[in-house]
Amino acid sequence: MAAYSAYTDQELTALLRQGDSMAFDALYWKYHQAIYKNIFKLTKDKLSSQDILQDVFSALWNKRESLHADQSPANWLFTVSFNYAINFTKKRLKEAIVVDRSADLEDLAELYEVEEGDEQYKLLQMALQKLSPQKRRVFELCKLEGKTYDQTALEMNISKHTVKEYLSGAVESIKKFIKDNPGYSETALFVVLTEYIIK
Repeated sequence: MAAYSAYTDQELTALLRQGDSMAFDALYWKYHQAIYKNIFKLTKDKLSSQDILQDVFSALWNKRESLHADQSPANWLFTVSFNYAINFTKKRLKEAIVVDRSADLEDLAELYEVEEGDEQYKLLQMALQKLSPQKRRVFELCKLEGKTYDQTALEMNISKHTVKEYLSGAVESIKKFIKDNPGYSETALFVVLTEYIIK
């Protein structure tokens, strides 16, 4: 495992596509804590978040051959975990609606009507590609890998203040990109990027 920790995400993805279980383990240990935190922020349920986390990594293994060589596993894991967590929340809301048919609950259920697939991943990827390399890296480290400002500053050899500025700029750019894409401004992904991911 120690040797695999030196590999880049792209190298790990390439090995994973070939069925390398050690590459899978390396990605799991690198990202599982950050992904769990992202899931829990949406579900507010520890046991369900743990189950969803396992489902996400099972999906990563089962779909390994369909991954692109240059695909970011962090982005993929974030998007899939988001979809799974939202679907869990949607199911819980619909169950609540059976008991309480209030308009508020119905409206909230409609807001979270998100289907699994690659659309959210593609949108996030397109938004990230519009960022400068520095802003994109800060966003990935802080929001997709769950690193602190101090850890990000140390890794990128920049100040903590610069990290905050880059992250703020990245989030604003992503929000603008999503708003400018017709049909997406009201999706749950937009809710996450504007309210959840910037917290």
